[in-house]
Amino acid sequence: MNFALSDDQRMMRESFARFFDEHSSMAQVRAAAGTDGFDRDLWKGLAELGAFALRVPEEACGLGLGLMDAVVLMEEAGRTLASGPLAETLVAARVLAFLGGDSHRELLEQVLAGDRVLSLALHDAAEEPLQWVAGGAVADAVISRDGDQVVLVTVAAADRRSEDNLASTPIAELHLARGERAVLSRDAGGLAVFAQAVEEWKLLLAVALASLAREAIRLAAEYACERVAFGQPIGTYQGISHPLADLITDVDGGKYYAWKTIHDIEQGLPDAGAQVSLALWWNADTATRAVSQALHTFGGYGLSTEYDIHLYNLRAKAWPLVWGDPALLLEEAGRRLYGGEEAALPDVGEVSIDFDLGDEAREMAAELDEFFTGNLTPELRARAHYSFDGFDAGIHKKLADARLLFPGWPREYGGREAPPYAINALRKVFEDYGWSTHATSTTMMVGTMIQKFGTDELKRDVLTGIISGDVICSLGYSEPGCGSDVFAAQTRATRDGDDWRIDGSKMFTSGANIAQYVLMLTRTNPDLAKHKGLTLFVVPLDAEGIEVQPVYTFQDERTNITYYDGVRVKDAYRLGEVDGGVRVMAAALEMEHGGGFAKSQRAMVAEAVQLCREITRGGRPLIETVDARKRLARALLHVHLSEVIENRALWAGVEKMPNMGYGPMAKLFSSEKFLTDSRDLLDLTAPHSLAKREGPAGALNLAYRHAQGTTIYGGTSEVHRSQIAERTLGLPRTRG
Repeated sequence: MNFALSDDQRMMRESFARFFDEHSSMAQVRAAAGTDGFDRDLWKGLAELGAFALRVPEEACGLGLGLMDAVVLMEEAGRTLASGPLAETLVAARVLAFLGGDSHRELLEQVLAGDRVLSLALHDAAEEPLQWVAGGAVADAVISRDGDQVVLVTVAAADRRSEDNLASTPIAELHLARGERAVLSRDAGGLAVFAQAVEEWKLLLAVALASLAREAIRLAAEYACERVAFGQPIGTYQGISHPLADLITDVDGGKYYAWKTIHDIEQGLPDAGAQVSLALWWNADTATRAVSQALHTFGGYGLSTEYDIHLYNLRAKAWPLVWGDPALLLEEAGRRLYGGEEAALPDVGEVSIDFDLGDEAREMAAELDEFFTGNLTPELRARAHYSFDGFDAGIHKKLADARLLFPGWPREYGGREAPPYAINALRKVFEDYGWSTHATSTTMMVGTMIQKFGTDELKRDVLTGIISGDVICSLGYSEPGCGSDVFAAQTRATRDGDDWRIDGSKMFTSGANIAQYVLMLTRTNPDLAKHKGLTLFVVPLDAEGIEVQPVYTFQDERTNITYYDGVRVKDAYRLGEVDGGVRVMAAALEMEHGGGFAKSQRAMVAEAVQLCREITRGGRPLIETVDARKRLARALLHVHLSEVIENRALWAGVEKMPNMGYGPMAKLFSSEKFLTDSRDLLDLTAPHSLAKREGPAGALNLAYRHAQGTTIYGGTSEVHRSQIAERTLGLPRTRG
């Protein structure tokens, strides 16, 4: 897996960044907007850097580079609000190079030199002869489809109508049926070249919008650190920081989704055409939301033309609207996913980014798949459940014997030293079979702590049983009065001779009814700060003084409240130093870089698609309706985004990158989208989805109920938003 640009692309980024910082400052953007919205000096400078030649083949005097190289350019252009139809000229120059031949070689050379401006009409002129064109106010020529041919239209002043517009960009309404016209192609091959250009334009605009949105959020975060209200920087208030945290997550997801789409085109993956439409739809929508929230952060000053943030607000909205209503992109994705519509996709060239988990991951996933195929009887499959309720001691033991229980552990502890990518692939197999990993994950956490901090006695008594698959553990962190604030724990552990006495209660001790041990967070020193006076113990659940009472949820799962009255625990069962519990927890979690619910989302969407094929509305399958296709496409997009955000966190952990909140982003985004999509898909398939019957209806029913808890356990969304605000955006520690 690789989320990094190549060395050449990083150098290119630095070069373009310096250029745009110098030639597309906000003062220069304002100056261009005050005239015709076009910066001719900027345009000429870009030509001198070879910008317009990036995607033109070498045999046509271009640079012959890949689409990811053009992405680097467009991201910097988006960040600095470059004044001119850059994306349109990039793709139009490529079309002219392929279709123009020698008769239009001079025009191509002039376009590459920045002496003439060439743009692209995005819709068929046979259907829309009067059409808005980006850069139409300054373009010397426009390439357009006109029915069954591709034409080059020389734009005369009389055939264009430019006027004041939302973002003061050089758009204009052109009469494409008038003026001097040259036919570039009359065959299917030429139409395919033009169609590929439009798809490429969508991707280039998508990454430009993502970069624009990120810069707007950066400006807002910077302002929120400086602006003081009620004696505090406004960035300390969750009403300011949390929306920005949501949006930077959405923006990063959109950027890398566009990258992944380019990767998937290169790989020839079947959904790549739909992903192009979804990439632009998502980034257009996200950019609009991001700039609105960024402007809101500035308050009334954001409305002032003296502040730059309004420029980002207007361009974020204006740039994609030359296409038309962005909702049409979602409709287009629905047709491509569920209606059999095909897209002509561009040759993207060399792609160095990689989202593959690798051969070792595939091999281990195949081994686990074979294990489940051979060991899950119909009875076991019937009782499978996402929670602790799906635990089966026999399967757990067999997984341990096959060294598939804790494959990431060292070999001496029953593992295989499998890399994180392989672990991720194994989790997908568990999800494919609907088999719970709860007992495995909590027990692995406890086992990891014992390996790092446990005494020899604890390793002998407990860790050996964990390794053999005979012991599972639950977690005793939360308390009835603490919720997510685990460091406010009041369960006391006091010295009692050579042992410790534990008194108190724990809430949501899932699995305590079937586990042998609970990892207990206790307060050992009430006189210290709340996060300093804590100590961890591994407590046998068969000890005297422990009571486990069930708490049933509407998610068809059982959790527990547990009571501890004078429970005696040996000091040898203590993990780490007395009052050092926070350090122990941090060390145990240092390799955890975030997880989410993408696999649950994917399973849910698959069930929804199946149910939409079974349900009929108006005499035809529901999946044939425009509305159903759009909603299914949006839900699938959220799956893709969750996966790419999770994979970025996984990759960053493997590469030992600084903790920038990538893990919290993964958990926040996937749980929130799991929740909202479960509601929407339940609505879409109603009333069938009301039933708990076996099959897709019952699966959607359970997915809705399951999703309700995902934004709560494992850290609430509010906790993760605060972490993202602080780590990703550099905002001060948040408060309510």
